[in-house]
Amino acid sequence: SAPLSRGQRSAGIKLAGNPRYIMSPRIIGAYNNRCDMAFQAAEDTSLVDDGRLFVSFGLPWLGTNVKLQGKVVVVTGGATGIGAALCRRFKQEGARGIVVADIDGDGAGAVAHETGGLAVTTDVAVEADVIRLVETSTAQYGSIDLFCSNAGIIVPGGVETPDEQWQRVWEVNVLAHVYAARAVLPAMLSRGEGYFLHTASAAGLLSQIGSATYAVSKHAAVAFAEWLAITHGGQGIRVSCLCPQGVRTKMLLGEHGDRQTFLTAGSVSAEEVAEAVVKGIDAEHFLILPHPEVLEYFRRKANDYDRWIGGMRRLQAKVKAEFGG
Repeated sequence: SAPLSRGQRSAGIKLAGNPRYIMSPRIIGAYNNRCDMAFQAAEDTSLVDDGRLFVSFGLPWLGTNVKLQGKVVVVTGGATGIGAALCRRFKQEGARGIVVADIDGDGAGAVAHETGGLAVTTDVAVEADVIRLVETSTAQYGSIDLFCSNAGIIVPGGVETPDEQWQRVWEVNVLAHVYAARAVLPAMLSRGEGYFLHTASAAGLLSQIGSATYAVSKHAAVAFAEWLAITHGGQGIRVSCLCPQGVRTKMLLGEHGDRQTFLTAGSVSAEEVAEAVVKGIDAEHFLILPHPEVLEYFRRKANDYDRWIGGMRRLQAKVKAEFGG
């Protein structure tokens, strides 16, 4: 069959007499921030079920927009940074219940007090803690509508990084997502609906100069989010993967807020990230990119991997020259 012309794609025209081109009014795949319409050339009609289109990149099923008003939301890593900004933004959206989970119990309590929510001290690297978080949240508010698996850590270093640090990063940045899905997914599947927001990083689509553990673990976090969306999208489970670049939090700026890195100049606030999340969830995008340029970097990586690696080597040399390390 003939491919769609640029004019046909931009106009949103379905080819007459060719039912294999299915139009979706949603924004599709990794290009979801740049397209108004998308077409999927389907080799069989099994891709289409009741008007919903299942596509690559781990997109969730394309159903009704999610509204946060009246919903119950759990946010891990909610005491500071992106997590705290999410809690405050969800409060503005009218969430019925906000559960602030963090290993810093006092910090979680402060954000919970501010947002009228519930604080639960949680180490997301411990599965029993995550199970207890889910049980406590459900006992307080009922069913969890949106679980934001947001907690994360970064450790600088390369192959010399000790095994125990690799393990800790793996537990927090990857296994915490698995533990959350294990604990929440059964109830969501029984209801036929539910939403996961996984905070990964642009490093999960690209890489992370100066931290092997972060680059590897964030790639794995993106992969798990994709798998969840692919595997359970047809059962009403929606998934978004948040992949910001530099965000002005302690992770980027340091404890005193004065650290300068190559990501500082283009960084955004945690509040800007939270705004992007609300819009992304409302539209049910898989990739939520607070930095639109990440999409172009991702395209370049896919289009010419060798050239992209060469560019990253040059960036690494520039970073070392300007900031040391």
